[in-house]
Amino acid sequence: MKSLQPLLGRTYLRLTAILTCSFAFAFQSLPVSAIDILNTASAAGDNLPPEGVKSNETSVTAGQAALELIKTGDRAAAEPGDTVVYRLALKNTGTATASNISITDTLPVGLRYVPESLQASLTTGSSTAQITIQPATTSNRTVTFNFLKLEPNQTLNVVYAAVVTPDAIRGNGRNQAQETRSNIASHQLRIRPGILSDCGTLIGRVFVDKNFDGEQQPGEPGVPNAVIFMDDGNRITTDANGLFSLANVISGYRTGTLDLTSLPGYTLAPNQKFIERNSQSRLVQLEPGGLVRMNFGVTPAYREGKQ
Repeated sequence: MKSLQPLLGRTYLRLTAILTCSFAFAFQSLPVSAIDILNTASAAGDNLPPEGVKSNETSVTAGQAALELIKTGDRAAAEPGDTVVYRLALKNTGTATASNISITDTLPVGLRYVPESLQASLTTGSSTAQITIQPATTSNRTVTFNFLKLEPNQTLNVVYAAVVTPDAIRGNGRNQAQETRSNIASHQLRIRPGILSDCGTLIGRVFVDKNFDGEQQPGEPGVPNAVIFMDDGNRITTDANGLFSLANVISGYRTGTLDLTSLPGYTLAPNQKFIERNSQSRLVQLEPGGLVRMNFGVTPAYREGKQ
């Protein structure tokens, strides 16, 4: 390899070129969601391509609120006329403040919200303080509770009551609650028919008719151990006072027959007011959830032989 040696009479000059560029930077922040922040940059200069130069895209995740909702009730079963107390607990388990809290609670069919029952408290750490929140807004079965903001690790507790109406037996007793940023919380309430049951109660007495009118009067004693047969085959025995009762009887027209063989020495007492009661059988109409009486009057059998 030949080395460069300066020849006699010749001189080398070192030339240095200095290039000066000016750049203009443009930054753009593109919010994708409440928690993701995207950022890009671009540059332009005299000696750069006309379309400019763009940087890579960076993403930053901001602190966010995470809401957890729990719903409970004070009972597992209820019937028309009862009052159910519901509790909502909304906790902010995130790292940012949750603003404009709005909990929507959809009551089961037949349950009516009681506005004056609304109470609220705020739990911070281990301390709980009573607070006042805005009155709930209602629309049909939907009840909405609003609150200003919930700091991290704070819990908003909402307590209210609902009355069970007769329409509740048409529903399934399940309701759901949710804040737009929380999970769906639900509670299952078993609705019992109560007084609106399809069945009814049958009561009655077998008594000694002293005045021979066929109707129960004060002072007329009952006959113990008398037997009544129902049309469905049930066998009823009176107690020491001649009383009997039968619960959960299917509604409709029901017939009971007095077994005179269980009353030796007695016969049916004549009824002067109702012709159909001059027999061993009684026909009654039992309404759903109703109560009906079935009495039998008897007299000593020796009276039949008197002239």
